[in-house]
Amino acid sequence: MAFKLDSIQTQRKNKTIDFDSLLKKEITLFQKPFSNKKKEAFYTELAVLLNAGISLKDTLSLITQEIKNKKDKELFENIIDNIIKGSSFSDAISNHKDFTEYEYYSIKIGEETGTLQKVTKELGLFFKRRNEQKRNIINALTYPIVILTTALLAVLFMLKFVVPMFADIFKQNNVELPWITKVIMSFSDGFQKYFGVFMLIVIALLIFKKAITKKEWYQKFSSSLILKVPFVGDLVRKMYMAQFTQATALLTSAKVPMLNSIQLTYNMIPFYPLKEGLKQVEQQILLGKNLSESLQLQSIFDAKMISLIKVADETNQNEFIFQRLTEQYNDEIQHKSKMLSTIIEPLIIVVLGAIVAVILIAMYLPMFKLSTVMG
Repeated sequence: MAFKLDSIQTQRKNKTIDFDSLLKKEITLFQKPFSNKKKEAFYTELAVLLNAGISLKDTLSLITQEIKNKKDKELFENIIDNIIKGSSFSDAISNHKDFTEYEYYSIKIGEETGTLQKVTKELGLFFKRRNEQKRNIINALTYPIVILTTALLAVLFMLKFVVPMFADIFKQNNVELPWITKVIMSFSDGFQKYFGVFMLIVIALLIFKKAITKKEWYQKFSSSLILKVPFVGDLVRKMYMAQFTQATALLTSAKVPMLNSIQLTYNMIPFYPLKEGLKQVEQQILLGKNLSESLQLQSIFDAKMISLIKVADETNQNEFIFQRLTEQYNDEIQHKSKMLSTIIEPLIIVVLGAIVAVILIAMYLPMFKLSTVMG
């Protein structure tokens, strides 16, 4: 069966003409989307039922009957209605912002190549890995976040109540304050006066960030900043590399030519450095270079990946190599996620301990002079 790359890209573009309105709809604070945990269960069950020979419409109907959440039920009823009216599954989900570009292109490829059951199974595994990564990161950060929250509350309490109390005592006894005490007291006064303004600024910044998330300049700036953060940058890079290798493994298993795989992966993964790297890789392949040579020219791709892909180029084992790379990256992500708490926990304790210590020192230094005056 011929692979219709042009039709996939054209249809998706037609679905995203009203981009501004879509962006505005996504600026919500309390609406909970169709979560990754639900997607893992959905795609896994979908793959099982399709493999059992049940039609797509009947499969979706069976899954919809089991859904308890009202919004999720309405979502799938709408998808089924669109399929009944003649839309494909990929076109039906493209009308809903709960589904990503990655899902749309993966399902469209499955429909075009007759491998929808395999694609849905891979999507189930993809979201299973993402959920495992999220759980590992949450487990790693839970204890540090508890410590951070407790310490911040203690600092805020001191700035709100303890520091002003000491300030009144010092003023009543005309005690000359050290410079560090003056700084802390000034900060406390400013905190009390402008706390409401500060919160409004934070809320405005969050809304502004949500509005500019899709802008190219913001993606370029934010991704380059994240990649420069020690340890975290490498962890984020590996997460997107795992998505890239899994997507490419899926495409090569569907007999999609490598150049088309690169073009589709470019649209599937919303990470600016990777998208720019893939754009350059596409140009190099068009000039006649093989995949490993093209990847070697881009800094986002590591030496391990390039070495294994070079083997794939020589042995024509692309699907196997990319699956191995996906497994390796996911193992490394799990390991690094567990190490995250080991690095963050003592760092938070040291920083917040230093802040509390500075406040206490600033408050107790004048006490020596105060005891002298009272004596």
